[in-house]
Amino acid sequence: NVPPAHFDEAVADAALPLDPRRDALTLALVCACVARGVPLLGVCRGFQEINVALGGSLHQRVHAVPGRMDHREPAARPLDEQYALAHEVSFAPDSAFARWAGAAQARVNSLHGQGIARLAPGLRAVGHAPDGLVEALEIPQAKAFACAAQWHPEWDCATHVLNGAMFRAFGEACRERQRERQGQPRHGGG
Repeated sequence: NVPPAHFDEAVADAALPLDPRRDALTLALVCACVARGVPLLGVCRGFQEINVALGGSLHQRVHAVPGRMDHREPAARPLDEQYALAHEVSFAPDSAFARWAGAAQARVNSLHGQGIARLAPGLRAVGHAPDGLVEALEIPQAKAFACAAQWHPEWDCATHVLNGAMFRAFGEACRERQRERQGQPRHGGG
């Protein structure tokens, strides 16, 4: 969990693990990646870290917020059930996520207790769960690929259309960055 001190709140559940050393690194890395045009893909906690690093806040316990679903996984169940598709996400029609999904919606897994409360300035919420919680975001002003998903796309990226397309797009952005650093022409003749 991202420590709530980063968005001026006290810890709501002291039993949940916090990792201040990780946060010291990742929150700074998010800002550096955006500033330097390094491709950035946030997944679950990384999604939350992007929002917090850029000035947003989180619900520490989404399941306790009136009108929100319980987005946590059934922890006592086998992994394939914990990571099973749990709910729909609706995408902005002009978003990369809608393009990757090939549709306005996709079913995703759900394994998180925290979620975006206040979206950071400069972020664009492009995917929402049925309860309205932000599940996908883009950083429109970033110089390179900069997207994040609240779900775990790595769980089923070989067969899930959206998840596979997201990782392919991120991989291509990383290869493009490497070509640019090596002084090679942009891919596609540009």
